[in-house]
Amino acid sequence: MADLESLNYPSISDMSTDEALEALRQIRLSRRVPMQQTKTTRKVVKKEVKVDPSTMTADQIAELLKTLGG
Repeated sequence: MADLESLNYPSISDMSTDEALEALRQIRLSRRVPMQQTKTTRKVVKKEVKVDPSTMTADQIAELLKTLGG
């Protein structure tokens, strides 16, 4: 089983002040979680559709009325 001595990682207390600060800074930066950005939803653009009832068949009119709930 591995222990801290077998990792051969230098101790912070054995480093110079500048090296220790840089090592701690790198550890902190590697553990930071990026901030979540809020997702924006796109607005649905409704297009106006013009239908000429005189060109529709009876089946199409019945289906349209059924779709509209009337």
